[in-house]
Amino acid sequence: MSDHDTPGERPRFALRLRGVVLRGLIGGLLALPYRWRVPLCGWVLSRIVAPLAGYDRRIRENLALVLPGLPEAEVRRLIRMVPDNAGRTLIEIYSGTEFVARATRHPMRGEGLAALDAAHAAGRPVILVTGHFGNYDAARAALFARGFRVGSLYKPMSDASFNAHYVAAMESIGRPMFPRGRAGLAGMLRFLRDGGMLAMAIDQTMAHGAPLTFFGEAALTALSAADLALRHDAILVPIYGIRQPDGLSFVVEVEPPIPNGTPEAMTQALNDSLEALVRRHPDQWFWIHRRWKGRAGASA
Repeated sequence: MSDHDTPGERPRFALRLRGVVLRGLIGGLLALPYRWRVPLCGWVLSRIVAPLAGYDRRIRENLALVLPGLPEAEVRRLIRMVPDNAGRTLIEIYSGTEFVARATRHPMRGEGLAALDAAHAAGRPVILVTGHFGNYDAARAALFARGFRVGSLYKPMSDASFNAHYVAAMESIGRPMFPRGRAGLAGMLRFLRDGGMLAMAIDQTMAHGAPLTFFGEAALTALSAADLALRHDAILVPIYGIRQPDGLSFVVEVEPPIPNGTPEAMTQALNDSLEALVRRHPDQWFWIHRRWKGRAGASA
C-alpha cells in the first residue's frame, strides 16, 4: 500500500474500473445490429469475463451443493451457458425499444394472467415476484405493453456511477423504479396504495431473511414480498421471462397467485415456484449468485 492509499481505496478503484470497462463494452456492442450484439455479449461474458472473475468456480460449487449427481458434461455446459444468458440479459436491457419488440413478440400466457387482468380492472395492487432467470425485464416489458402500471424494486449496486447508468437503461423499458431501503420506500408504498403492480426478485441472499429452502438447502430469503401483499391486500403472483431456443425471444409465463398464509409459507411457495422452473431450464438461472452463502462445502 502506498502512502496515498487508504483502506477501501483499491476496492473502490476496482469497482470504478469495472464500471468503465462495462460501459465501454456496452457502448461498442450497441453499435452492432441487435441479432449480433446479443449473442456476442453472451460470448464475451461466458468465455472471457466468467473465467477471469471466478464465476466458473462459483457455478460449479453451487451445482455440487444442490445438484451433486449432475453429469460432468452438464456441469461444463452450464458453466458456459449461465454467464452467456447473463451477458445476453445485460445488453438486452441496454437495447431499449429493440429489446421490447423482442420481449413482446409472443403473447403473455399462464393461469395467473386472468388474475392480473382482474386486479388491474379493480385497481387492486399486485406484487409480482420473479428471479434472476431468463431475462426478468422481458416480463416487465410485456406487462407495460398490456397496459399495466408496473413499478420495480431494485437493489442499488456498489458502484454508484455504474448503478445510475444501469438504472437509466432499465427506466428506458418502463418506470417507476424504486431502490431498496428508505430512499424508495415512501414512493413504493404510494404506488401500491394507488393500485400499482410492484415487481421484485427474491432469489438473492438477504442477511436478515428467513432460512427457507431452495433446492433442498437452507437459503436466507426476504419475506418482504409476502409481507407487502398481506399488508396491502395485494395478490402475490410469480412471473418469469423464459428465453426461447433462438436465444433472442421470450415467453412470459404468469403463474397463479400464491394463496394467503403466513409470510414464511407464501415465500416458500415462491421459492418452490422458481426452483421448479430452474429445474426445467437450469441454464437460464444465475447460478453465480451466492445463494447458499455460509453453507458447509460451498464458498459461494
